[in-house]
Amino acid sequence: MYLEAVLENIDKMLQSTFDEIVEKYVEMNIAHPFREGNGRSTRIWLDLIFKTELHKVVDWSKADKEDYLLAMERNPIKDIEIKHILKNALTDDINSREVYMKGIDHSYYYEGYTTFKTEKL
Repeated sequence: MYLEAVLENIDKMLQSTFDEIVEKYVEMNIAHPFREGNGRSTRIWLDLIFKTELHKVVDWSKADKEDYLLAMERNPIKDIEIKHILKNALTDDINSREVYMKGIDHSYYYEGYTTFKTEKL
């Protein structure tokens, strides 16, 4: 029941500005609705919402792994760091397959997976 209430609240959050989107992203990460893959799935969601609402996506190769992970640990208390990192990594190259595929690679890299690269698949 608790998770359902949390997810319902998240669903009601606005997502039309950069700040609203990141705040919703932070709350989704706190909720951890999946046993495995929370970070990867929410980063894909984040890019989709940025693309839909702001006509931008994150170029994850511009977001340093350590800075990103530290900001994600601290964002429930203060989300300014994650907003700064994400804002500096935004690109309007929303239809680039290369940016999208690099994003998947970096997403796995953030989670400690480095065996495969999408360019080799």
